[in-house]
Amino acid sequence: MKKKAKEKTHEISRRDFIKTSATAAVSLAAVGVGTNRMYAAGSGKIRVALIGCGGRGNGALNDCLNAGKHIGREMEVVATADWFKHKAEDTGKRRGVPRERCFGGADAYKKLLETNVDVVSIATSPNFRPVHFEAAVKAGKHVFMEKPVAVDPPGGRRIIEAGELAKQKRLGVVAGTQRRHQSGYRRNAYAVEHGAIGKILGGCVWWCGGALWYAKRNENESDADYLVRNWVSFTEMSGDHIVEQHVHNLDVANWFIGHPPDNALGFGGRARRKTGNQFDFHSIDFDYGDGCHIHSMCRQINGTDGGVNEFFAGTEGTTEGGGRMRSSKNIDIPDFPEQGGAYVQEHIDLLNSIIKGEPLNEARNVAEATLTAIMGRISTYTGKLIRWRDIMENKDSPWYNLTLKPTAEDFERGPVTAPPDDVAPIPGRDR
Repeated sequence: MKKKAKEKTHEISRRDFIKTSATAAVSLAAVGVGTNRMYAAGSGKIRVALIGCGGRGNGALNDCLNAGKHIGREMEVVATADWFKHKAEDTGKRRGVPRERCFGGADAYKKLLETNVDVVSIATSPNFRPVHFEAAVKAGKHVFMEKPVAVDPPGGRRIIEAGELAKQKRLGVVAGTQRRHQSGYRRNAYAVEHGAIGKILGGCVWWCGGALWYAKRNENESDADYLVRNWVSFTEMSGDHIVEQHVHNLDVANWFIGHPPDNALGFGGRARRKTGNQFDFHSIDFDYGDGCHIHSMCRQINGTDGGVNEFFAGTEGTTEGGGRMRSSKNIDIPDFPEQGGAYVQEHIDLLNSIIKGEPLNEARNVAEATLTAIMGRISTYTGKLIRWRDIMENKDSPWYNLTLKPTAEDFERGPVTAPPDDVAPIPGRDR
């Protein structure tokens, strides 16, 4: 009986086959499956485009093009977009993109997504990323997006929702958390997952260094232009440096432990910054539950000692994020290739996954890392204990719908008002 049933599966008429195939095609089209021609190796150029033509955006574009060389695929830059049109045109000129496909302004990303492009790199300031990522997924594009991916809880949840839609559409999504593609980190993560240091009991993660650049305001400059140029100084644009930069280390903590923290309680302050409204430093206790606590610290002050690393202590040993591991267990660790460095490898992994028809999707990982950093920032700004459920589940929490303004949509609607410079949050109250 089993043999006959098996044979029957092959007894399908050409008419039924065409009918079934057509139905499947309609179903896939309904969710907007990604560009299928990329799934066939050697089937022509991979068309890429860039939204956000600053230093990191051009770096990501270059990494993507280098990744194409490593996998033997020809790449073509077909469009660019930026708030400032001249930046889009400058990048386009260097990459041979016609000026009519170099878009500027608040809606530049919409025009870019209407072009014939396979993979979009998103490297605008973090406040724009939920809107730009969601639009790219709805347009059926594969996406590389820089970290972090939001500045507030609604934005982080929006990334997760768009990421789920990307799964339905079989679209590839890789984020700029390059440690997840770096050989040393992948080896240690594998070893930790297979019990090399036992149960993680605690540790610390840190990114302490000097101040970043800042932009002085030009005479008669609009608030919108000033915010976009000086995005790294305003929480509304970057999320603060705990979100924009330290998110890397917090992502490693979530990755090695296996889930986001239950709550965060911390403090921070501002003394040295020249513009904007962010803190100079943050120090936070992240409680991951079951007795596991991670101390997070980040600082941007010139003339201070720095360091960037992660350290975890377990019941059977210790490990740095991508460095030395001390363990009495003998774990057979497979080889994790890394070509051209982690920044290129993440693009190699994205492109290979798309070509194989098994697209990676890192939307939830990077969103949860971003939300972990946001949870910590809310705590340092307010002095309150912030729970994961407060920003993810409890709609009655004051933090669940906390939305930083101006939003990305506000920039599209018209003139925006910039927050005042040198006015930072002060937690607690007077005596």
